[in-house]
Formats: sequence, structure tokens, C-alpha cells
Amino acid sequence: MSKSIKLAIALLLGLSAPAIAQDIKVGTIFPLSGGAGPDGQSVTNAVKLAIQEINDKGGLLGRKIALVSKDDESTPAVGVSRANEMIAEKVDVVIEGWNSPVTLAMQPILARGGVLDITAVSKSDLILSGETNPLAIRINSSNGFDAGVIAKYVAETLKAKKVAFLTQNDVYGNGFQAAVEAEFKKLNFSGEVTTTEKFAFKDTDFRVQLTNLKTANPDAIIVTNSSNSSGLPAMVEQYRQADLKSAFVGAVGIMLPTVYKVAGDANNGIVSADIYFWDLPPFNAIPESNSFVAAFKKAYGVEPDKSAALGAAALQVWARAVEATKSLDRKTVAEAIRGKTIRGTVFGDAQFLPNGQLQPRYVVFKVVDGKTAKLEALK
Repeated sequence: MSKSIKLAIALLLGLSAPAIAQDIKVGTIFPLSGGAGPDGQSVTNAVKLAIQEINDKGGLLGRKIALVSKDDESTPAVGVSRANEMIAEKVDVVIEGWNSPVTLAMQPILARGGVLDITAVSKSDLILSGETNPLAIRINSSNGFDAGVIAKYVAETLKAKKVAFLTQNDVYGNGFQAAVEAEFKKLNFSGEVTTTEKFAFKDTDFRVQLTNLKTANPDAIIVTNSSNSSGLPAMVEQYRQADLKSAFVGAVGIMLPTVYKVAGDANNGIVSADIYFWDLPPFNAIPESNSFVAAFKKAYGVEPDKSAALGAAALQVWARAVEATKSLDRKTVAEAIRGKTIRGTVFGDAQFLPNGQLQPRYVVFKVVDGKTAKLEALK
């Protein structure tokens, strides 16, 4: 048989063979190393678990989902590089975002690349401004929503007269402080902000700032710190060592299991708020949450925190929208989420505002047993 005949047969067989459906690619970009590494790993593991659940049931649109995971190292420049890598690898969606500066750096890259971008954790209000990503979607609560909860607690429950801020000096921390001060004005807050101390995300020594705050002696210190594995535990321990009498009021979402594990009983008395506790109402009555918790504990040997729930919900929301539209098109899927209700997620029926923000439900709490993270829900 001549080579030309063999080639013709091969081509004929190739043309007649059924096409093999390629995997749908889901990309995740979170810090997997450094101070926020354990938290980013938890979110990534939750996305992986949610993908596995879908694949075990036959996949999405008749295709399996493959995970492409990358480490942004909590650095905007690295995040930009990882976003470009995701575009080159032709992922269908990216679930990202622990640090707001990293998210904001990646948004225009992913938007220009035509990749749907879902922010799981990062909180800056600028993320949903529409300037760099008009199809933005976020699962976590925003600085603006969070500020209202914290400002009301400080003004109306604590009835503080002197307030100080201990603020992470970036778009997340500064944005949260500005939002709280704006909420104070709406509440006609009769007290005053006496002191603001700032620090960098990677800082672990806060003794100078805490000494200054002790001298100012405010009724409450409102704290932002997203370095949950190193910076925040160190801050809590140094706060106790400095013997400050001021109430420590943490921004929404900063008190995660890594903080309890490292700082232990030093956490006792801290007040904060969050939008997910698997064992507290209303979340313990959500079937999807209960099944997620059981699967996460079985797979990883620990209970999932809010950040893990956000990762799982991000994948679930996207997958439900893909199923509903029978499409992977960025605009089509985004428009099926923004301003809509997505049913059957870890957060129950997830209601999204027209700007892509998931409507949050808050629990305000006090830490009463730091070693086991037992919480006292406050009204």
C-alpha cells in the first residue's frame, strides 16, 4: 500500500471518528503560600470538592470539569501574571480573590481576555464598580455592607464615644475605614474618631501602633487585617500583651480558624461579624450547606470556614448558571447571575443584586472560647 493511500485512509478515519469532548476548565487564583496561604488553600480545596461533586454526577453540559489552580502570592504583579496564564490555558471561568489589590489588578486582564471572573473573597467596593469588569460577580460581602453592620454595633450597642481604627494600609483596609466613617455620619454618631493607626499587609509587629492606641484610650478599636494566618494572630496576641482596655472590634470576616488556632484564648472577647457559620442559624438549616460540611470534613479532616463556603458557592453559582443557559459564554453566564436568584447553593437561595453582589446575611458574635472558636451570637 502506497504512502498516499495510507495517508488518505488515516485522514478518512480521522474525519469519521467521533469528536472527544474536552474538559471544561475552571481556574482558581488564590494565595497558596505566605501569610494567607492556608486560607487560599482552603478556598481552593472547597472549589475542588464542588467540582468533584458535579463530576461524580456526570459533569456539566455532558463534560467533565478540570481544575487549574495557581498561586498569586498575595501580590498584584504575580496575580496579573497568573491571570495571563489562565487566558493562555483557555480556562472557561476564573474564581479568584483573597486580597482586594490583587483582584483589582487581575480584573482588567481577565475581562480583556474574555474570561468570566468571579470574586470569591476580596471585599473592596471598587471590584463591582464596573470600570474594569462590567460583568463582575462577587460571593463575599462588600466593605459597604460590612461597614453598616460594624458601625451600628459600635455606635448603638457599645455606645462608644471615642473610636480608633487599626487599618491595613491598602484598598481593602482604607476602603473599609472610609465606609465605616460614612456609616457613622448616616447614624448621626455623636462620638468621634480620635486615632488612626496603619500597617502593611505583611506586617507582624504592631507594638508601635498598639502603644499609640493605648495612649489614646478609645472605647473601641475597629480592626482590619486580612493576613489571617500570621499578621492577625500576632496582632491579637500583641493587643493582649499591651493590656489595652479598648474593645477590639474586628471587621467582618477576619476571624477565621487560622486565627483561633494560632492566637487561642487571646481571641476571647473579640467582637466581629460574618456571613456564614455552618453550625448557626440560618445556615444549619440549609441542606446544601450541611452536605458540603460533611463532605469537606470527610475530605480534609476539618470543618469548613466561611472562606471555604465562598469558594464552593462560587463554583455552584457558576455551574447553575451554565446549566440554565446551556452556555459557557462569559456574558451569557454573567447575565444569568447578576440580579438573579441562584437556587441550591451552600448559602441557600443566593440572591444577587444587579451589580453582581450576593446579598449577605450577617451574624454578629463575640469569641468566648478562643481555642475551640465557640461563638456567642449577639443581637
